[in-house]
Amino acid sequence: MLKPRHALTLRVRAVGVIASVLAGSALDAALNRDRDREGRHGLVEELAIGTVRHAPGLMSLVEPLLKRPFKNADRDIYALILMGLYQAQHMDSPQAVAVSEAVATTEALGKAWARGVVNAILRSALKTQASAAPFAVRNHPSWLVERLQAAWPDRWLAILEANEKRAPLYLRVDTRRISRDKYLDTLARAGIKAAAHPIAQTAIALQEGARILELPGFGDGLVSVQDAAAQLAAPLLAAEPGDSVLDACAAPGGKTGHLAQSAPEAQLTAADRGAARLAPLRETLARLGLSEKVRVLDIDLVISALETRFQRILLDAPCSATGVIRRHPDIKLHRRADDLGPLRETQTRLLDRLWQNLVPGGTLVYATCSVLPEENEEQIRDFLRRTKDATEASFTFSVGEARLPGWQFLPGDAGMDGFYYARLSKTAGA
Repeated sequence: MLKPRHALTLRVRAVGVIASVLAGSALDAALNRDRDREGRHGLVEELAIGTVRHAPGLMSLVEPLLKRPFKNADRDIYALILMGLYQAQHMDSPQAVAVSEAVATTEALGKAWARGVVNAILRSALKTQASAAPFAVRNHPSWLVERLQAAWPDRWLAILEANEKRAPLYLRVDTRRISRDKYLDTLARAGIKAAAHPIAQTAIALQEGARILELPGFGDGLVSVQDAAAQLAAPLLAAEPGDSVLDACAAPGGKTGHLAQSAPEAQLTAADRGAARLAPLRETLARLGLSEKVRVLDIDLVISALETRFQRILLDAPCSATGVIRRHPDIKLHRRADDLGPLRETQTRLLDRLWQNLVPGGTLVYATCSVLPEENEEQIRDFLRRTKDATEASFTFSVGEARLPGWQFLPGDAGMDGFYYARLSKTAGA
């Protein structure tokens, strides 16, 4: 049983995380800042993550009740109202308790003046009749719902509903050092329930919560956390011994590590833009013991040198991330419809430029964690039209959908994130 003062402190921490997200911070970054200062606590995580996950739906109830938007200096009060509404509607807490705890938190925030505001808005919001639309629809921005309806007329609601679920936790096993079956036996002996993934041959799904840092072999790189869909990139690229391989847009390094583990005799370069993205890439490689085997460069240094050529290129392109909302629910708050045009231009520019760094006869795998056709098959279709020495190298999986061109996984397909892949070959002699 938490003491009241301690519970208030935890609630203030959660409000701070939510307010940071409302101000534009990524949820993971906001949580990590709180953990670094105060340590991890389940109540903070539940309140913060749950509120952000449900934020669009909560906002639809609260915003009509506001006479005017809260000032930036009082964003924490808005965050507190959303958190109180989340507690009342989605946690095992009586509504009266949720309201009274929210009101008490105003004083812990040093804003006792907001007691009446928080009390009145929460009580009114809890009496408000929600829209008749399914919650999954109300809990997504309208522009995204409309785009999904157009792109996936038979599956759009299932995509939205999948986004509302918590994603499974997947591990990637370094099969150079231990087979997947043997690692599953290791987990079983440690009392950790897990299962092999049916599509990704290096993937294991943890079937219950586990402390990642305490998993057998995690510290020395025996396993890594990576969604099963992302674990398909390295097999699709199919690097061979001696190949010169580029992982473009490589941070934070999950796919780089997999490439290095699956093709240890390849010459691997990992690239991204700027120190802020290269730092976590280097950290990942260090944990995996691969720092000496992978050259790390700024992407601008790669694409500015036409003489730098590769047999294999993985372009995990910047995208809307609409396929990973269940892992990053703050995407629903931060992504805007007008982001898509600039993202598509960036994808086009990277495709055209990196194609010049691919040797004739080479292979480029294009990947996104998006479910929107304009970033995926439409992007690759346009590329093939304007690039005379490019052809599609087709492939199939037992789940997901063939596109023209490429292959699309939607959130929940075999438990995976939404992901798109296309594999392109450069005509020899071009």
